[in-house]
Amino acid sequence: MIKVVAALIENNNKILLAKRSTGDINVFGKWEFPGGKVEQNENEFDAIEREIKEEFELTIKARKFITNNVCEYPTKIVDLRLYKCDYISGKFNLHDHSEYQWVNKEELLKYDLAPADIPLAEYVKKVK
Repeated sequence: MIKVVAALIENNNKILLAKRSTGDINVFGKWEFPGGKVEQNENEFDAIEREIKEEFELTIKARKFITNNVCEYPTKIVDLRLYKCDYISGKFNLHDHSEYQWVNKEELLKYDLAPADIPLAEYVKKVK
């Protein structure tokens, strides 16, 4: 099982989604809460902060674990773990995504989300 962290970053009551332009065929071209794999001997808070820095050149602070979803793809099983994060600084510079959007929580499920992200979006829409 691959442990993957994802960031829930809010700005003006909108949530950041990004569209994948690299990586696995199962998520290529899909929208997602941005993030990435947790490296060996890395804690999840450090992992999400590192991934957002690598993928967007943004500095964030991971605050708390929200929820997770275990998703079985054809070639792997992913444990996608969502963290509430605060934006600290930086301007978007996309590396692994073709675009990003700030989305109202009511609109999250209107996007073509990666399969693992759908239950997370449902949870955020219901609880947040």
